[in-house]
Amino acid sequence: MKFSDFEYKRPVYEDVKVEFLYIVGEIENSSTYKEQKEKIDKLNVLRNTVETMSTIASIRYTINTRDEFYEKEREYWDEYSPLYDELNSNFYKVIVSSNFKEDIIKDFGEQFFNIASYSLKSFSPKIIKDLQEENRLCSQYTKLMAGAKINYKGEVYNLSKLGKYMLGKDREERRTSSEAYYGYFKDNQEKFEELFDKLVKIRTNIANKLGFEDFVELGYIRMMRTDYNEKMVEKFREQVLEYIVPLANKIYKRQAERLNLEKLTYIDENFEFLSGNATPKCSSREIIENGKKMYKELSSETSEFFNFMLENELMDLVTKEGKGAGGYCTYIPNYKSPFIFSNFNQTADDIDVLTHEAGHAFQLYMSRDIDMPEINFPTYESCEIHSMSMEFITWPWMELFFKEDSEKYRFIHMSSAIKFIPYGIVVDEFQHYVYKQPDLSKEERRNVWRNLEKKYLPHKDYSGCEFLENGGWWFKQGHIFKNPFYYVDYTLAQICALQFWKKIREDKKGGWDDYINICKVGGRKSFLEIVKIGNLKSPFEEGCVSSVIDNIDGWLMSIDDKNM
Repeated sequence: MKFSDFEYKRPVYEDVKVEFLYIVGEIENSSTYKEQKEKIDKLNVLRNTVETMSTIASIRYTINTRDEFYEKEREYWDEYSPLYDELNSNFYKVIVSSNFKEDIIKDFGEQFFNIASYSLKSFSPKIIKDLQEENRLCSQYTKLMAGAKINYKGEVYNLSKLGKYMLGKDREERRTSSEAYYGYFKDNQEKFEELFDKLVKIRTNIANKLGFEDFVELGYIRMMRTDYNEKMVEKFREQVLEYIVPLANKIYKRQAERLNLEKLTYIDENFEFLSGNATPKCSSREIIENGKKMYKELSSETSEFFNFMLENELMDLVTKEGKGAGGYCTYIPNYKSPFIFSNFNQTADDIDVLTHEAGHAFQLYMSRDIDMPEINFPTYESCEIHSMSMEFITWPWMELFFKEDSEKYRFIHMSSAIKFIPYGIVVDEFQHYVYKQPDLSKEERRNVWRNLEKKYLPHKDYSGCEFLENGGWWFKQGHIFKNPFYYVDYTLAQICALQFWKKIREDKKGGWDDYINICKVGGRKSFLEIVKIGNLKSPFEEGCVSSVIDNIDGWLMSIDDKNM
């Protein structure tokens, strides 16, 4: 069935509640595990239907934030999703106190049992109104980002559409388009800062009501980090500072030399070559056709998957007015269907989306036998292994998209992967500062951000842009507003993805088999268990980062970037 034919019907919460609690009672009063499992499966039918409706409404709203019907539905879900969370907490209470704990773990995995336990720690009926307010504030951020109307060169652009000018060969055009882009954030600085301040306060209030000293500990529990903690993340940051920051600085220096610049400024950072960045040599339609060919040749599994996505119209990829910013992959359980959302803007990002979000979607497709909604996806840092690794696994097919610029693309892609990790650490450490000191002023928060940039991103030069020099870059990072603490996940996963890059170069079949295995397991295992299944080193393990960095440095040095 095509996505346009997927039926949306707003659930009647009161009716769902009656049925939900009745089935939970049946689960609780089961005299045998066989009976209890039948009732759990019965409840999952109901829970998946609710999840399906919520997801369809969310997708259709982000496709067109001006759609009045789905804007109202988004408001409904902002208000009612905490109430559905409350229903789920009744289910979790029965699970964690079940007389058949070992049987539940055998069928659904210890990770599911831990998720149920963590979910109870992060929820209470007394925080429902706070959660509703948090949802409303997050939706306001989505709308503020999607609603950008920026006058540039006599036309009106959204944030995504300005991207191609900010990556253009003409330095003056990069400067003026960047000024227009960041001008939107400067003009709306008070709105962004006020929104974030409210979010910090509401999340701190939620944490305090649940008995936590601050939101940091609760943030880790919300992220379902069942097998690592804040101290382990701190140790990982130290590895990044020691091994990756110096390599990133080396990469930036090479970039400045290629561009004949004494130093890079913020307008040059994403511009890699005087001949221009690698850009797709094909239209949006041709990108999809070439994607089909790529996934057909990669494996029988990816061919079947991509055809399924195409036949059922499970991708909305091209930017348009009123469309939400960014890109994502989600899952519609009743249809066993992943969905990919993005904003093609005629840059290499279009291909990154096709591989990155398709990595998420492929994992979901390979583990669609899972009916327990908590474990369709693994936790975020595990999810991002699938997506980031797929970006590297598809390297051999880049000629389909970039033609003569393919090696240039691969060089930029690897360079960007290294550059990204210190930035990801800045986002993560910033949030630790902010939520441990929730009463920081707006200016103090910007200073924290800027000081972290100086530590991990010492190349940053914001000459000519007072807004960025004063620490405003993070306004555009949606995760900071909408998904607190969801960012170090990308850096952990990137280290794993780089291991897959190395692995597949040395043993293509063995590397692909490992990748398929971590996709099939879905969310049944924790992060460190998935790392083990993929025959990878844990990023927290001493020597992990250094073990892959030398290979990458060697590969980058082998490329004659000055003649590209």
